[in-house]
Amino acid sequence: MKKLLKKELRKNEFRVAIFGSSRINRKDVNYKEIYKLGKMLGERDIDIVTGGGPGLMMAASFGHKIGSKKTGAHAIALNIKLPMEQKFNKYSDVRKEFTHFTKRLDNFMLLSNAVVVAPGGVGTLLEFLYTWQLVQVEHVCPIPIILLGKMWPDLIKWLRNYPLKNKYFAPKDLQLIFLANDSEKTIKIIDKAHREFLEGGKNFCLNQKKYKI
Repeated sequence: MKKLLKKELRKNEFRVAIFGSSRINRKDVNYKEIYKLGKMLGERDIDIVTGGGPGLMMAASFGHKIGSKKTGAHAIALNIKLPMEQKFNKYSDVRKEFTHFTKRLDNFMLLSNAVVVAPGGVGTLLEFLYTWQLVQVEHVCPIPIILLGKMWPDLIKWLRNYPLKNKYFAPKDLQLIFLANDSEKTIKIIDKAHREFLEGGKNFCLNQKKYKI
């Protein structure tokens, strides 16, 4: 599996990372939205990158597996070793387990050309903020960061009212963060990013050339 991941890293392909809670079950509305998003990405022959575990990671991978039956798109799983064992879900095609969050997040960034952040807890917030910071300081290319779901608008409001108002970051730092209520709006943003990537748009350069680990 390590060799397979290295092979994926060498490819200049458009991929979407999907972050979200491992604690959300199949009956949750967020699970259904992420399943739909994964399915639409699979149908478009776009690879996804998730944490490989349960919850929304499974929803994305399960939907992607259904959607990619005709296209053959891959679901890449980057798992993390935790005290409470988190097993790989069965829907991933390329798998690798990490012992440190930092190296795992670095690999997410190397692989991804767009990021979707679904509802989640501390781990999901870490993934969002890590991605945002790397884009801010230009350690990765300016990829779109899509916050999907109802839990994010209040966070953006807080960011505007406090850190931004106090000039702790610049207005342009918010420009690559998008809010999306559902999977349909999310896929429209991804489709636009994908088109620009295929056309060689300046904002979608190959991450591997700018970001080394």
